[in-house]
Amino acid sequence: MKVMNAAELVKQPPDVTENPYRKFGQEASIGKQIPALEEESACQFFFDLNEKQGRKRPSTGRDSKSPHPKQPRKPPQPPGPCWFCLASPEVEKHLVVNIGTHCYLALAKGGLSDDHVLILPIGHYQSVVELSEEVVEEVEKYKATLRRFFKSRGKRCILFERNYKSHHLQLQVIPVPLSCCATDDIKDAFITQAQEQQIELLEIPEHSDIKQIAQPGAAYFYVELDTGEKLFHRIKKNFPLQFGREVLASEAILNIPDRSDWRQCQMSKEDEETLAHRFRKDFEPFDFTLDD
Repeated sequence: MKVMNAAELVKQPPDVTENPYRKFGQEASIGKQIPALEEESACQFFFDLNEKQGRKRPSTGRDSKSPHPKQPRKPPQPPGPCWFCLASPEVEKHLVVNIGTHCYLALAKGGLSDDHVLILPIGHYQSVVELSEEVVEEVEKYKATLRRFFKSRGKRCILFERNYKSHHLQLQVIPVPLSCCATDDIKDAFITQAQEQQIELLEIPEHSDIKQIAQPGAAYFYVELDTGEKLFHRIKKNFPLQFGREVLASEAILNIPDRSDWRQCQMSKEDEETLAHRFRKDFEPFDFTLDD
């Protein structure tokens, strides 16, 4: 090739014909760049797009009418193995205690108590902010049902989510015996420990939606008390991974500080199966999935 001239290098064989799709390919490559981005955005910013419905979309030089009928949005797929996607082989299925249409309940591994549970989406969603509407509805149904369940057992439940260094939404639900403390004590404990660690934990309106405060992809920590009061922290840099557990395990609330790290609270699979069986049996009278 070093000794060949330019004409010989680009010369085509005698039986080659002109590419009939070149023109259409160029047009398609220009036209498809924007839809590809829109499709990706649809998964990542689902609620943002819904909030903008009815507004005039910016001109892209294309026909504003979509050539395809609107299809239900599928949850994004995990980039690798996920411990919490229900269809994943990595899920410890013996901890699953209830399965709905879009969500499921599982005992927390190394829980703060024997009835510490997680509300998890069946599909792969990273945070509450990114959930589709039908998943949000079932999450709320599980929350209301668990509140009734724990209230019948003399407990209030505290919920928190840490959307930081986690790949699949884990909504923690921790029951606290009514005899331990009042809701105000729990609220004060979160605020006090946040101040001590220079964490700005703000109270947000009771009926506000986290999606109105946090954008998809943003890191945050969120607490919901049994009264409906909500505390929120937007994570900008570093955040203590066990913060929620540390507050609830503190002397002011559950008084089990040695259980603040789940890795120090693990038990045998047989014991986990026993606890899961007990929770399923106790929860059955409240199980709304049996009505479907």
